[in-house]
Formats: sequence, C-alpha cells, structure tokens
Amino acid sequence: MDKLLGKTLSELKVIAQQVGLPPYTAAQLAAWLYRKRVRTVDEMTDISLAGRQRLKEQYLVGRTEPLQAWQSKDGTKKYLFPAGDKTVETVYIPEKERATLCVSSQIGCKMNCLFCMTGKQGFSGQLSSAEIINQILSLPESEALTNIVFMGMGEPFDNLDEILRVLEILVSDYGFGWSPKRITVSTVGLVPGLKRYLEESRCHLAISIHSPFHEERLRLVPAEKPFPVAATVEMLRKYDFSHQRRVSFEYIVFGGLNDSEEHAAAFVRLLRGLECRVNLIRYHAIPSVNLPATNEAGITAFRDFINARGITATIRASRGEDILAACGMLSTAAHQN
Repeated sequence: MDKLLGKTLSELKVIAQQVGLPPYTAAQLAAWLYRKRVRTVDEMTDISLAGRQRLKEQYLVGRTEPLQAWQSKDGTKKYLFPAGDKTVETVYIPEKERATLCVSSQIGCKMNCLFCMTGKQGFSGQLSSAEIINQILSLPESEALTNIVFMGMGEPFDNLDEILRVLEILVSDYGFGWSPKRITVSTVGLVPGLKRYLEESRCHLAISIHSPFHEERLRLVPAEKPFPVAATVEMLRKYDFSHQRRVSFEYIVFGGLNDSEEHAAAFVRLLRGLECRVNLIRYHAIPSVNLPATNEAGITAFRDFINARGITATIRASRGEDILAACGMLSTAAHQN
C-alpha cells in the first residue's frame, strides 16, 4: 500500500482526485501530515468518513517508530529506523540553542570513501521521501528540532529526486514552513545533481573535499575520478553565495596525511575568492582502515593558517563517537537481512 507521507501538495492533489475527493482536500491532507503530524487516516477528521474510507483502501500515512536508540555520554542520540526490510541510522545532536538532526538518504552508500563505515557497508537501496520524512517526524525529539543536515548514511545527490521532494515539503507553507537556512545538504560533489540542487533549492550546501590534491583525494574519495573537486569549485563560482544561501567545505583532517602547511596553502588557493566557510573534522577511526588521526596541535594549526588568509574555518566538535554516531561512523550492516 502506498504512503501519503512524503507526498508534495501537487501529488496530494492527484491522490485526492483519484479517490473522488475535492481538490481542496490536498491542503487538508498536507496539514494533517506535516503540521498536525497524524499517524492514521482516521485522525483526519475534517475529511468525510466516506472519503477517509476510500483513502484507507489505497493509502496509509506511513509513520514508523524507531526500532532502537542509543545515547552518548555527550547527549547525542542515534536512532535505528526501519526502511522496508532494512534499516538506516539517524543522529540527533542537541546543543545549547540548537537541536540538529543528521538524516540519512540511502541504505548504505555507493561512494565508498576510504574513511567511511557507510561506504564499507555498500549500497542496499534508495530511501523514499516517506522514509526520509519519517526520520524527522517520528523522532521522539521532533518538535525540538532547529536544523536538519543531510549528512547521514548515503550520498544525497545520488537520490536527488527524493531529496528535492523532501526539501519542498520542509520549506513550503503547506509543509513544515521552515526557512531554507535551517537545512544543509552534503555531497562529495556529484556535479549533475549539484547543478539541479542549486537551481531547484535554496537550502545550504556542503561539499566534502578532504584533500586539495587530485591523486590524494582520489585515494580517499573515489568520486574524485568522474568529478574532480577543482572543477566542482570552479563551477560553484558561477553561483552567488553572498546572501542567504551558504556553501561550506568539509575537510576531515588526517595526521601526517593532509594536515601539512602545503595542504593548507593549496586548500586556500582552491577556495580563494569564493564566499564560503570550512568545517574541519577530526577523523574517527573505523575498523580495517589504517588512517592516522591528527592531534589537536595539527588541526588547530591548519585552522589558523586558513583563517589568517581570509577564509573562515572552524573545528567541528566531535559528537556521539562512543555510540558510533560521529562523522563517518554510521552503518547498519549488522542489522541488514
């Protein structure tokens, strides 16, 4: 049976017509789904009883509760959500004045980045817009959320149609009504999807770089071969990031590998003149991968070098490492059938 959750207003209009309901019912459905957050069609009490019955014959809302939860000593929580006969992980990160949800877009990932457990899991399938929205709505802390980042399992631009559908629902008046400034989508740089995203969405963008040098980045991020980051950055220069939309660059810092002054200088050259910011990330070790973690002096010196040359760089606080919820550590391989 198909799900109502994850449907846009235009899609809900088609559904209303199919089940013999008037066109204005689509707005009612959207309000029940995304503002009133119902779990069943029976709760949609401003739709006629006969209309609800016809809806139930073909559709269900599509809400599913998390199967399992883990809490870190730093307050971060990781949830395991069902996705068909498989599962995905979602991370809730509370801070003083913010509450961020790190959402997954795929079951596993095709990108196979060297440092990422999700990539080691392999790819098992795309998440539907319903399964993505469900991570947001069925989260126990859903009402507290201030920000959403598409930085969980998967490459969002490899599932772009579903991501754009979700973003429309999040920012539209008929849906969540969020400002696009509260949402960031991360990618390793899949250019076709990146271009569509920049044209069809106003949400923030994050690009995972991890090295300014082609051959070195290729060893870390195989997507560098079809989509060299230097070409991606040049493409980004055609867009305006000086107003509301922001572009940031993610850089995992490995000790003695990509944290030298030579790397920092090349990174600055790559980004010079582009309105952007840089997020430096500590490497979180994963099994069977021999990559060195930098020390505090190394990551701090790298940040200071970049800041001194006019590019805003910050060190992202590591959250949830003790429950395998930190950057690069998400995997549901043990839970899959």
